[in-house]
Amino acid sequence: MKIHVQIFCALFSLAIATKVDYSGHMVIRVVPQTEEQVKFLSALESSSSIDFWTRSVTANRFTDIHVSPESYIMAYLADLASTNPLVSTLVAGTSVEGREIIQATISSDRSANKPIAWFDCNIHAREWITAATCVWIIDTITSGYGTDAEITALVDQYDWKFVPVANPDGYAYSWSNDRLWRKNRAINSGSACVGVDLNRNFPSGFGGEGSSSLPCSETHHGVSALSEPESQTLDALIAADRGRVKAAISMHSYSQLWLSSYSYSSALPVEYPEMMNAMKAGVDALVATYGTPYEYGSTGTVLYIASGTTTDHYYENEGVVHSYTIELRDKGRYGFELPASQIVPTATETWNGIKAFMNAI
Repeated sequence: MKIHVQIFCALFSLAIATKVDYSGHMVIRVVPQTEEQVKFLSALESSSSIDFWTRSVTANRFTDIHVSPESYIMAYLADLASTNPLVSTLVAGTSVEGREIIQATISSDRSANKPIAWFDCNIHAREWITAATCVWIIDTITSGYGTDAEITALVDQYDWKFVPVANPDGYAYSWSNDRLWRKNRAINSGSACVGVDLNRNFPSGFGGEGSSSLPCSETHHGVSALSEPESQTLDALIAADRGRVKAAISMHSYSQLWLSSYSYSSALPVEYPEMMNAMKAGVDALVATYGTPYEYGSTGTVLYIASGTTTDHYYENEGVVHSYTIELRDKGRYGFELPASQIVPTATETWNGIKAFMNAI
């Protein structure tokens, strides 16, 4: 299916008069090539809230779909799953406000029960570069399979699983209301402050240093471990593949760091030498791409103490030795508002690092 992205600036500028902000919205033009793809678009229109402006009823005629910034990542995955046999998607759960949490799987043989490379992205709403990087990697893997020898070998060796937007409510809110919103959008009983920091809501070290019981805090850990539907979804997904997950990476920004457990303590895991070797392989390849400086080591010694994180949970409770947080660009010049011009360089260097890391473990 061919996709063309068009931004109708003149139309969207009219929204100024009615106080509706369509910044970042797009109209995606899709041209189905087969009758099966036409049927897929029809089913998508009837089963989702996506705004179809026009829809083709025959192959080789265009369909225009209006999508908001928080939804066009999901529209891309839906299209990819319908057109590429390597890709499947799963609605793994729903958020506090009812948005779908999608997992995308890339596999050349789903019956083989291969080891898994697993990624959660955009668990912190304002860290937009993480979802963009994960989607870029998905696109690179799927377009490179069969033509790029290294990608083909990695897909034949591993199944690749991604949750591109682990915090869909917070992500949507960061587009519509507050660019720097971090948490989910849970209502906190007895407080006017909204949201739980999902990366403080996991069991390992829950409620400890580097998290807060105060609802107004950016690191509010919630009332109990896994109290939030978004963290429950991630927990269920990785638990469903228990014993198969070879590597679990949580994508974050910013600081340019590759970090291992522990997060909730400055203590080092018994496998720390093995972790250091793996991180070094990844960071060396990442840095070699454009010279972007990266540091690596345990979160508790290189960055700060943070309790209740995904990385510690995957390591400690799911037995994933190679469980890491990657803090993407930059070091603070732009911070969370990394310009769009840096998306592809960030994704490219990160993917080079991940390839080398996966080949090293």
